[in-house]
Amino acid sequence: MILEVEAAEAGLRLDLFLHRRLPQYSRSRLQDWIRQGRVRVGGRPVRPSLVLKSAETVEVEPAELPPLKAVPEAIPLEILYEDEDLVAVNKPAGMVVHAGAGNHTGTLVNALLHRFQTLSTLGGELRPGIVHRLDRFTSGVILIARTDAAHRALAAQFAGREVEKVYLALVHGRLAAETGRIDKPIARDPQRRTRMTTRLGAGRAASTSYRVLRRWPAFSYLEVRIHTGRTHQIRTHLAAIGHPVVGDRLYGAPARIPGLPPLGRFFLHAHRISFRSPSTGRPLTIEAPLAAELEAFLEAVERAAG
Repeated sequence: MILEVEAAEAGLRLDLFLHRRLPQYSRSRLQDWIRQGRVRVGGRPVRPSLVLKSAETVEVEPAELPPLKAVPEAIPLEILYEDEDLVAVNKPAGMVVHAGAGNHTGTLVNALLHRFQTLSTLGGELRPGIVHRLDRFTSGVILIARTDAAHRALAAQFAGREVEKVYLALVHGRLAAETGRIDKPIARDPQRRTRMTTRLGAGRAASTSYRVLRRWPAFSYLEVRIHTGRTHQIRTHLAAIGHPVVGDRLYGAPARIPGLPPLGRFFLHAHRISFRSPSTGRPLTIEAPLAAELEAFLEAVERAAG
């Protein structure tokens, strides 16, 4: 496709220009094409943020649309618990839960379909069995529904805030209080759409509590509970009080820490989840051991502290 920038469109970002001209495609898909070099201005690949000039020519080479159905892939999984209703998996950092912009293979769903063949259908063909999610670079326990009935029962518990979710996080700085609670509404950051913020003073109500497990001069190791389930909630709330999660550059953590090895992810781990069995109603608690790379990083922090 060849598109010419009109005078009234001069000054627009490339991704916004394409979204206006090609509304049949999502903005995230168009941004993917730009990053893949499928969009050229003046014959050259460019960035999504490029500001266009009048009469410039924009060439677009659309990619094939991703499959509308997740497919099985032989990817190893660490199963923490399994019964006829559900599966609990220890998700590694770096694994995406389900297909999305730029991620159509190698996901947790792809691995689950290979291992279990059938899962709950309520999430649709791209998200079978998915009741809740973890960020890509958060490791730890995640629940998967095997049947529609189990999915409904678990979803009702999440909606009713009956599920207890406990995380482990290493943050920058030394928190003075042994315990604390953060009650700040969370909204999408209007300046940077990939992150969330509390600075607007508006948005969806969100509540997070924490307990300090250990302190070092430059870090605090926390047990964190979330009482709501907002996007990036822990990361947003801890950054909002001046203690970003180690490794979380999106929320203000430094890329490197002098004297410590690079982590390659952020230090946030879904450690424990407690809920009621969908079929028996009995309480269940499932724990995921701390990821090996996080254990090693804690040891490095301890050595550096002397």
